[in-house]
Amino acid sequence: DRVLVPSLWEAVAGADAEPFATGMEADEQRVWTWKDELPRRRLAWYGNFVAGRGSFLSPTLLRLLYPGAGEPDDHLGLDLSPTAHQLADALAAGPLASAELRALVGRRSSYERAAAELQRALLVTKAGVEEKASGWPSAVLDLTCHRFPVGGGTDHVAAAAAFVDVVLDTSAAELGRAFRWPAAYARETLDDLDDSGRAVRADERYRSPTLSG
Repeated sequence: DRVLVPSLWEAVAGADAEPFATGMEADEQRVWTWKDELPRRRLAWYGNFVAGRGSFLSPTLLRLLYPGAGEPDDHLGLDLSPTAHQLADALAAGPLASAELRALVGRRSSYERAAAELQRALLVTKAGVEEKASGWPSAVLDLTCHRFPVGGGTDHVAAAAAFVDVVLDTSAAELGRAFRWPAAYARETLDDLDDSGRAVRADERYRSPTLSG
């Protein structure tokens, strides 16, 4: 609620629609499928990122935010838990189903925390599903660098500009919560946008120039 970003569900079903109110209907099935299919087809990154929620990032925005060199060992340069490093090492050889990764870790809760940690760092994305003989399909995870052209260097000012162009009006606190940046760093980045004319500051808010044009 504290970060206004576009909602895929609302775009599909409408702002007032309640997801899963009557089960897995057509709209729910469509969105549920896209979270696996879009990253599998390399059309959008998907994982736990914006404000700690399941999120899609365009390949362009992903490149601006990705923290490594675009190599399978990018995780070694980040402060991650031992379990997160273990999962990243396992995925270096290629995509794996979540069931295999859970078995590797041993505890479901530890696996889920580590997988979310890697997604928040943008190192891992969903990459389709693996059908099982019974029950729900198992999600497949892959290293981001295997599926998207990343590693050209971060550009947080450009990423902030993309965010402002989408949400139109934001604050440093909202940007920080969205991209998991400290509020002071988010404010500094937004001030850079204001200085370059890519955002217009009004008190504590930063607006897209399109609103002032």
